Amino acid sequence: MEAVMRNEVMARLDALVGSWSTTLSGAWFLEPADLEVPGSATVEWLDHTFVVCRWTMQGDSGVATSEQLLVLGRSDARDEFTALYHDERGVCRVFAMTFDGAQWILTREDPDMFQRFIAEVTPDRITGRWEASDDQGSTWRKDFDLTFVRN
Repeated sequence: MEAVMRNEVMARLDALVGSWSTTLSGAWFLEPADLEVPGSATVEWLDHTFVVCRWTMQGDSGVATSEQLLVLGRSDARDEFTALYHDERGVCRVFAMTFDGAQWILTREDPDMFQRFIAEVTPDRITGRWEASDDQGSTWRKDFDLTFVRN
């Protein structure tokens, strides 16, 4: 069997691979304002080609109430990463992505809304925030903070 060669730039995403405990906090849409929602995430390679991120948040009863899936890939011809998103609501989105090993940014500029995720990445922690804009990026509001701690 022939060895599969991993794309050199995609290999940077090894920094994200692993099991993580997550905390969603500072969400404008949750009450009380200081509510923290625990969860977990698993990030793994799919056939040495794509990186799959599965994130689950827990509800009041400890049962998963929200599940998101990100598939990270790359276009060599465009020299850019791409992320495909799906969640339990049936929402599907495409994000442009940058990742340099220390900063991870996802952005989308769609007619319904602009969104971005900006995170600092260290070997054992990812500290980020999701933001949204309803006026095509003129002003931004924080949706929530999201922290990943490596298990």
